[in-house]
Amino acid sequence: MKVVILAGGLGTRLAEETEIKPKPMVEIGERPILWHIMKHYAAYGYNEFVIALGYKSEIIKRFFFDYSSLGGNVSINLCTREVIVHDQMGEDWMVHLVDTGLESSTGGRIARVRDYLDDETFMLTYGDGVSNVDLKALLTLHKRCGRIVTLSAVRPPARFGGLIFAGDLVESFTEKPQIGEGWINGGFMVMEPKILDYIPSDSTNLEAEVLNQLAAEGQLAAYRHEDFWQCMDTLRDKKLLEYLWQDGNAPWKTWA
Repeated sequence: MKVVILAGGLGTRLAEETEIKPKPMVEIGERPILWHIMKHYAAYGYNEFVIALGYKSEIIKRFFFDYSSLGGNVSINLCTREVIVHDQMGEDWMVHLVDTGLESSTGGRIARVRDYLDDETFMLTYGDGVSNVDLKALLTLHKRCGRIVTLSAVRPPARFGGLIFAGDLVESFTEKPQIGEGWINGGFMVMEPKILDYIPSDSTNLEAEVLNQLAAEGQLAAYRHEDFWQCMDTLRDKKLLEYLWQDGNAPWKTWA
């Protein structure tokens, strides 16, 4: 089963980083967040990826070219320009890098990679969020429900701590809980090829238009993920993920 990753947006809320690189290339632990997402899928045996590119696509292409060819020790013959890579440390991945337009919306990008999907069930997520979602359980629920799309519903981390009162006095101060209230779409979806019938143009928005319509038709299922999920919308989010990684406490690291 192929994994589509939407990696073409501008990432304007993380402008400190995305002025020079696309958001999926922002690094956590010296590796792009895109790499972290792919490692999670690969841990479950999904190792064929379709990356839907847009903004600064050449940077993502260059990363994978360099990653595949320069992963080990290198010998270079400066006369013949022959390059020999020793002890290559690449991943057992097939990666399709597809330009899907600078202005395409999220739905439009899916339609643009149609030729790579082979009219089969596929997984899809965004290139800016990490999680330890159980992909096997997600797929099992998708098959059981038999709907066009199953998304991973997550509880967003609360942004603020809380106060516990005793009358007019503060009895205790609670740190931010990991899980906030309510459910949101956390990505990590499973889709049937029929979803392409719901995407008429490049400007079609996956969330506001396609998923809304599927929900109205009873064709949208949700796998409730109660554990770790974190998007990287802001510099604050990036610093949190970096802290967790450097502290050796990155819940999304599901690989050995």
